[in-house]
Amino acid sequence: MELKAVKYSTDDGIAIITLNRPQRMNAWTGRMHTEYRWCVLQAEQDPLIRAVVVTAEGRGFCVGADSQALEGHVAKGGYDPGTPEPLAQPGYGQREEFDQSFAYHFGLTKPVICAINGAAAGIGLVLACYADIRFAVPGVKFTTAHGKLNLPAEYGLSWLLPRMIGLARANDLLFTSRVFMSEEAHTLGLVNDIFAPEELMPKTLAYTRQMIETVSPGSLRATKQQIYTDLHRDVGSSVADSEARLNAMMKQADYQEGVAAFLGKRLPDWKDN
Repeated sequence: MELKAVKYSTDDGIAIITLNRPQRMNAWTGRMHTEYRWCVLQAEQDPLIRAVVVTAEGRGFCVGADSQALEGHVAKGGYDPGTPEPLAQPGYGQREEFDQSFAYHFGLTKPVICAINGAAAGIGLVLACYADIRFAVPGVKFTTAHGKLNLPAEYGLSWLLPRMIGLARANDLLFTSRVFMSEEAHTLGLVNDIFAPEELMPKTLAYTRQMIETVSPGSLRATKQQIYTDLHRDVGSSVADSEARLNAMMKQADYQEGVAAFLGKRLPDWKDN
């Protein structure tokens, strides 16, 4: 695929997906949606990629749907996604609940870390929330945005936010569509940490690199599946699943390697890609 609205690169086992419409503050379009899904699929299918970092060019992360697209919806009398069929389907097939726009992130086998370099509004905030871990720069704006456009909460944000930051705090952000800053997002627990602009990508990549060096691919894959599947089941089912996984994974070579590396006080040499 010829990429225009998104850039894709790799760095020592990390796929970097960069929203690339800086002149429009990376406002979301059908083309960006299509290219982003294609890039995620490339990362998911590449055996050399262990994790994905999502960021953006310029001053904004993603300020929501492009204003021209919003006007187009008005002119057409309804929602037009502006995307071709069929779209790439990364993460599909794991659970029926995950086979939807953006929810497919939960079906991926690799962790997704978001480096929020600027404002995140509407669908931009949605994209950030579907990452597993989020870092941001100070002093940038966040908003759910939908209420001021006579729209519902977008793409499962009404399901995500209460689970991420609690019902009362989520209701505040969802009902008011107010602007809040990255510092408040950090206090709420929506953002894991805040880094200076010049440190955002170096520290995000360092964090991701340490993760994939010290934690096995199998463990990352299993843990991600457990986290998002457990949101849909009871604690007993979670325990039973974890015990089954434990018994299976202790027979694998990477368990032996993990023990040897721990005892030898060295970095492990993981075999499972």
